[in-house]
Amino acid sequence: MMQLIEIQNTTDAKRFVTGPVKLLQDDPNYIQPLETDIEKVFDPAQNKAFRHGECIRWILVDSNNHFLGRIAAFVNRKYKNKGDDGIAGGIGFFDCVNDQNAADLLFDVARNWLLQKECFCMDGPINFGERDKWWGLVISGHQPPLYNMNFNPPYYQTLFENYGFKPFFYQLCFGLDPAKKFNPKIYERHRALSEQGGYQLKHMELSKLDKYAADFAEVYNAAWAKHGGLKEMKVEQAIIMFKTMKPVIDPRIVWFVYHFDKPVAIFINLPDLNQWFKKLRGKFNLISKLKFLYYKYTVANTKMVGLVFGISPEYQGLGIDSFIIVEAGKEVNKMSYTQYEMQWIGDFNPKMVNIAKNFGDTFETRKLATFRYLFDQSQSFKRHPMID
Repeated sequence: MMQLIEIQNTTDAKRFVTGPVKLLQDDPNYIQPLETDIEKVFDPAQNKAFRHGECIRWILVDSNNHFLGRIAAFVNRKYKNKGDDGIAGGIGFFDCVNDQNAADLLFDVARNWLLQKECFCMDGPINFGERDKWWGLVISGHQPPLYNMNFNPPYYQTLFENYGFKPFFYQLCFGLDPAKKFNPKIYERHRALSEQGGYQLKHMELSKLDKYAADFAEVYNAAWAKHGGLKEMKVEQAIIMFKTMKPVIDPRIVWFVYHFDKPVAIFINLPDLNQWFKKLRGKFNLISKLKFLYYKYTVANTKMVGLVFGISPEYQGLGIDSFIIVEAGKEVNKMSYTQYEMQWIGDFNPKMVNIAKNFGDTFETRKLATFRYLFDQSQSFKRHPMID
């Protein structure tokens, strides 16, 4: 006997967050997420997705009330992929024992709820909010997750595929060895740009946060918001974002490129926060925050994580990418970082994938998948359209 319990009180909500720990804790790659990071996804006061969407959650237990799994379903009317003709529903925060019947119960209850919301499909595992968190199922490169990245054992892929989910798009992560020499062509392009003069790579200065936030917004809006339909970022938004990140920023690995004082490129990295957070066992209360500060200043972080790499369109193709790689590489080799990994890039964006592949001698570190299940199985399945 298995029973689905809809989350309707704080006790069940707590169990939704902590239930997977016993399920996954024996996996040496598992790192327990901060409980507050998951809780705020389902808090209307902290998650703006509730302004244009709604969600529901369940846990699955056996006859002895032992945790077997969980799932969340949500409708976010801001979530729309190119080519979608209707409302795409979402599922996320899926965890389950290795039992197809248990998984099917979780998928079924989410599907039935999304059908009532007039959705034509369910995508998952995805987040009820931004794509930089809790997005995709790991299908290769099963290793300790990056901060706010989903973690799952390999058998989850079988549970999804046996139910009828198909890959909507793949999410590719790339890494490189900071100590390894780059391709000679990178040094050639770096030298050619350096000889032109006027280009300078600068670290972010925490004492001038507002200035660098404004420079970030300028490059971001030029590189992304003015093409591809992304919303323009206001300087005020960038300042808030940088202030939020300030406690975990290592300014030595946040770089800006200027051409005669004009910001033209950004290369934003953070330490691998999970190297510190894994020691907190999901807690982030006052004591845990003090522990975090202790670990931050006493335990050397060995991996840097690439968040954003962008060049203003009029400066693309000039060799600025090589300029950044070589200049940054000189400095990183003097630090504790021995690994580098970029956040995921969708395989529907071949231009960015090619940039990542040519970003030094890169290699694929892990691959995730965003799956889709069509409610009308007679319809032909279409992958995510490619970005021109």
